Amino acid sequence: MQRTISVLTLALFAFVALAKDPGMKKGTPDIASISVLKFNQDGVLFIGDSKGGSVFAVNLGDNEPSANEESLNIIDLEDKLAGMLGTTADNIMIHDMAVNPISQNVYLSVSRGRAKWTSRWETPNDLVDADILIRISPSGEMSEATLENVEFASVSIPNPVDASIEHRWKKGAKLRSDAITGIGFDDGKVYISGLSNEEFRAALWTAPYPFVQDVDVNTLEIFHGAHGKWETASPIRAFLPYELNNEKKILAAYLCTPLVTIDAEKLESGTHVKGRTVAEFGSGNYPIDMVLYQNNGKDYILMSNSALPLLLFDPLDVANYKGEITEEVKGYLAGVSYTPRSGNGVQQLADFNKKYILSTQRLPNGKLALTSLSKEWLYP
Repeated sequence: MQRTISVLTLALFAFVALAKDPGMKKGTPDIASISVLKFNQDGVLFIGDSKGGSVFAVNLGDNEPSANEESLNIIDLEDKLAGMLGTTADNIMIHDMAVNPISQNVYLSVSRGRAKWTSRWETPNDLVDADILIRISPSGEMSEATLENVEFASVSIPNPVDASIEHRWKKGAKLRSDAITGIGFDDGKVYISGLSNEEFRAALWTAPYPFVQDVDVNTLEIFHGAHGKWETASPIRAFLPYELNNEKKILAAYLCTPLVTIDAEKLESGTHVKGRTVAEFGSGNYPIDMVLYQNNGKDYILMSNSALPLLLFDPLDVANYKGEITEEVKGYLAGVSYTPRSGNGVQQLADFNKKYILSTQRLPNGKLALTSLSKEWLYP
């Protein structure tokens, strides 16, 4: 009974929050690319549009509460999507995944561009713009989610990286695909990572939500232990806002694979901020996703990667780490420790319900599965 009451209360709060958003209007948002997906606790879906250089807050009318605690598994996800979209499974590409915390409906941003994916360093957004939003219910029912005639608001990020600039080492890719690489939400603020057109390209934008004020921008600099130097041109690949030792931080992972804390209190508009590198998790890899979850009342962070297994680490270890990596790391492992969990081929991650984290995983037979990872099993 208590669980039912809490879910209904959450849904009521979501309805009130949406109703009070002064910036939302009804219509069809002009989204050029569904690059990044993120829900807040009120069931508002934030869509990062790298091509358009904007973030959209969308009310999909999806606020029916669910108390489901079952797993969700679809072994042939690409085959089912291909059947819906009139193409073949080898052409289906998933760009991002998010779960509505109220309804537990799963949302995927999808394109028909996987046939172009030939390099392990490419991300889906390097290849093609995602233009389809798919909804999957907790029971596995699949449908296309319309963005027509919805309530939405939008904000433009100041000075995103120019659309004409070629990527330095990814042949044929434009830096604009990294204009928005991630979205986080915390305490009424939308954090947006990506690349700007500033001299120091790596950027973190902060947009108060509802979108009624200007967006603040900070350029970032971090020490990359595997490369042995300070860097300002590499964007955050996965991040979480998180409180460490009673201080708000951005916990961020980068290519090849430093883990960095950024002091959220120092994110004053227009300033250049240096992050503190607290770990090196390995080279030849880029982080894909990062999810915070609870098991038995304790917080854990799980990170998926392009070339490494799932990495599980304790935020308390980050909080208690006193050092800072400022010299080249031989062997590419240093600082905060992690626990590797079996899960090669895991791509997207999202907190699904009380018992499970949802993932997309490339299986040995080549199929992409939507699979549920037990939080009990993940427990180290």
